Amino acid sequence: MAILERSDTGAVAHLKLNAPERMNALSNEMIAALQSQFDSLKDDNSIRVVVLSANGKAFCAGHDLKQMTAARQNQDAGKAAFADLFARCSQMMLSIRALPQPVIAVPHGIATAAGCQLVASCDLAVAEAGTRFGVNGVNIGLFCSTPMVALSRNIPRKHAFEMLTTGAFISAERAAELGLVNRVAVGAEAKALKMAELIASKLGAAVKIGKQAFYQQGEMSLEDAYAFTGDVIVENMLYRDTEEGIAAFLEKRDPDWNQ
Repeated sequence: MAILERSDTGAVAHLKLNAPERMNALSNEMIAALQSQFDSLKDDNSIRVVVLSANGKAFCAGHDLKQMTAARQNQDAGKAAFADLFARCSQMMLSIRALPQPVIAVPHGIATAAGCQLVASCDLAVAEAGTRFGVNGVNIGLFCSTPMVALSRNIPRKHAFEMLTTGAFISAERAAELGLVNRVAVGAEAKALKMAELIASKLGAAVKIGKQAFYQQGEMSLEDAYAFTGDVIVENMLYRDTEEGIAAFLEKRDPDWNQ
């Protein structure tokens, strides 16, 4: 049984965490499986959107505490193993942003600690009604420092800090209010797949350049962001398929895109 399942429908790749007996924890094996898929997808021009969901009663309960505890038996009390684990996990999260394709998370049940980080690292999220989110490490004496990076870039800082310091859960509805997820739905997976199909119907080259620019300009000053995105939109305008898209709109017909 694969720890991470993949099925493709047209231009949409559906990845499903498949370790329900461990609440889909981000074990060494799960991180490696996700990284492998992201490495494969980054050069796959046939895939335009990625949907990330999970089997079982939880989306992801964070890091595998049993594996982490076992590492304490090492001569250095686990220091090297912990450093390696968090470096590999951070790289996997960064790989989501680096993908040319938008990634839609479909959390259900609970998404805690690094599981909440995984949702925050995705470009979009459609949460199943009843999902709870938390960065609960502080409850066991471990501040969720790495999950904090993605969380604090998704929701207002004071709310992120409250979650981090209280270890309290928030509801899916509250997560939507704060901006951690786009929407909450009954049958979230079907809703996410419909969103994925809509995005996949757009010009892939335009979505790719747009995703890259979206994150880059967010780290710039206002003036630098306008200068940078001015160059990006000029480049986009020169695409053959963009020229065709504008012509098709003006002529009230469907575009004949190559990509």
